[in-house]
Amino acid sequence: MPIGLGGTATAPFDVIGVGVNTVDLLAVVGDYPAPDSKHQLRSYTELPGGETATALTACARLGWRTRYVGRFGHDDRGRAALAALECAGVDLSACDIAPAAQPVSVILVDTLGRRTVLWSRDSSLNLVTANIAREVVTSGRILLVDAHQPDAAVHAARYARSAGIPSVLDIDATGLGQDTLLGAIDIIVTSATFPEAFTGKRGLGAALSDLARRFQPGLVCATLGRQGSLAIVNGEETRTAGFEVPVVDSTGAGDAFRGGFIAGWLAAGSTPSVDTVLTYANAVGALSCRRLGARSGLPTRDEVERLVSGGRRTM
Repeated sequence: MPIGLGGTATAPFDVIGVGVNTVDLLAVVGDYPAPDSKHQLRSYTELPGGETATALTACARLGWRTRYVGRFGHDDRGRAALAALECAGVDLSACDIAPAAQPVSVILVDTLGRRTVLWSRDSSLNLVTANIAREVVTSGRILLVDAHQPDAAVHAARYARSAGIPSVLDIDATGLGQDTLLGAIDIIVTSATFPEAFTGKRGLGAALSDLARRFQPGLVCATLGRQGSLAIVNGEETRTAGFEVPVVDSTGAGDAFRGGFIAGWLAAGSTPSVDTVLTYANAVGALSCRRLGARSGLPTRDEVERLVSGGRRTM
């Protein structure tokens, strides 16, 4: 890895996450619906989700000490989202309750495991810079932020950088204020579509290289689903294969990848190779697709190690 872990092993937490949590309303359909059509649901359920919250749950399930900074709605869904993180062992002492309904994502899942996400979030649930306490952000060894609340994420990343703690960004769509955010981050992990959409460059490798030149992170990486990942480190491309697993639902697989990236980095010790960390992340992302919902399939450490050592690769 081009940069080292921050803090020490005696820090109160391994990972601090600043970002969103949701409740996902999952509707499973036989075929993706065409406009002006009607379809019978194969199943419907409500499960916890959200980018940062899911990545932290992945880290906690893999044995790491996690702390979440975010807001929950004041309704039954908000209480369920809070309870799910609490049950996973994530510290919530830096969180609060907003006077608004819990944010939800309506997710259509077809029989091939593909999904489409429609989300809604009241602005009163957004964190602002005043909600970001330096002593909280710097109480771990790695900081994870998402791009939904860029001002708060930048504030947290700057606190982390001043304390020598590396930051990881989860970003998957273009939006306002992203240049400042990308410039404050040490490790950028994007969706497959974000680099070209943001930079205007044709070709994923060229777009990732442009992000690396413009913002100078230690590593910039795009998740590629079953094909694994593509990263730029020190100006060079690193392509890491994915794993073959039975897919039920790909919801949250990118969030699981980011949690796996952080967990793999922590597990690998003082001088891990980029390929080792990305292979671990690919395994966590793949295993998360085994069950419906963002968190139901999140693996244990033993499950990841078995897949890494003997799983079938996709390339």
